[in-house]
Amino acid sequence: MTGPARASPVSGVERIAEAFASARADSRRAALMPYLMGGFPDAVTSRRIGFAYVEGGADLIELGVPFSDPLADGPVIHAAGSAALRAGATMPEVLAVGRELATAVPVVVMCYANLIFARGFERFVAALVESSASGLIVPDLPLEEAPTMLEVCDAYGIALVPLVAPTTPDARLAMIGARARGFLYTLSLTGTTGERARLSGGLAAVIERASASTDVPVAVGFGIGTPGQAAAAADAGADGVIVGSRLVRAAAEPDDPVPAITDLVREFADALR
Repeated sequence: MTGPARASPVSGVERIAEAFASARADSRRAALMPYLMGGFPDAVTSRRIGFAYVEGGADLIELGVPFSDPLADGPVIHAAGSAALRAGATMPEVLAVGRELATAVPVVVMCYANLIFARGFERFVAALVESSASGLIVPDLPLEEAPTMLEVCDAYGIALVPLVAPTTPDARLAMIGARARGFLYTLSLTGTTGERARLSGGLAAVIERASASTDVPVAVGFGIGTPGQAAAAADAGADGVIVGSRLVRAAAEPDDPVPAITDLVREFADALR
C-alpha cells in the first residue's frame, strides 16, 4: 500500500464527525444529508443542484455514481442513473462535481462494487482523495468482503460507511457497527430506495439497535420523502437523515429545478431544527 495520493490536514473521517457535531451544536436533532445523482440531468445541472442543497441547509451530501444495475435503488433513482449514463456521465465527471461540492460540505460517494473492482481498491480510493471526498458507501459490498476495502479506506482517511437493515441479525449488526466509519447508514425499511406514505412504526427500535452496535452516528435513509418524516426520524433518535428519491424526482422537472430544490431542502432542514 502506497498511502494517500495527497496529504490532507483533516481526514474524511474527521470531516464527517465535525459535520455531525456541528449539526448537534446548531440545535438540530439530526444532520441533513441529501442524495445527489451525479450527472443528472446533466453534469452542469447536477453541480448546481448540489450547491442548492448547500444553500438550503445540507450538512453533508451523498453523491451517487450512476450504474447500469443499481440493486438498492428504487425506480426514481434508477431512472435518474440510467438518464445520466445516456447523457454520457462518467466517473471522473461525477467526482469532479464532488470536488467542487466538497469545498462547502463533506461529500460521501455512493458507488456500486463492480465500478470499484474494475479500477482496483487503492486506485479508486486514491481518486476519492483527489476529489476531496470524505466517505464511501458501497451498498452491495457484504461484510465478508469488506475488510480489504476498509483497510485501504482507513489508510487514506476515507470513511467506509456500511449499511444495516431492520432485519440485520444482532450478531451481524455488532460486527458491522464495530467496523463503521463516519456513520452507520441505517435503512428505515427493507427493500429499495423510494418515497413511502409513512415510516415504520418500529423505527425507534431499529435506530436503538443500530446505535447500540456502534460508536459513530446513526443516519437513517430509505423511505424519507417529506419534512415531517425527516422530523419523525430525528425524533426517533437518528443522528442524521438521508433524503434521496424526493429530491431526485424534483431534479427531473422539465423547468430549471434549482430554485424549487433549494426551497425543498430548506424545508427539510427547518424540520430538523
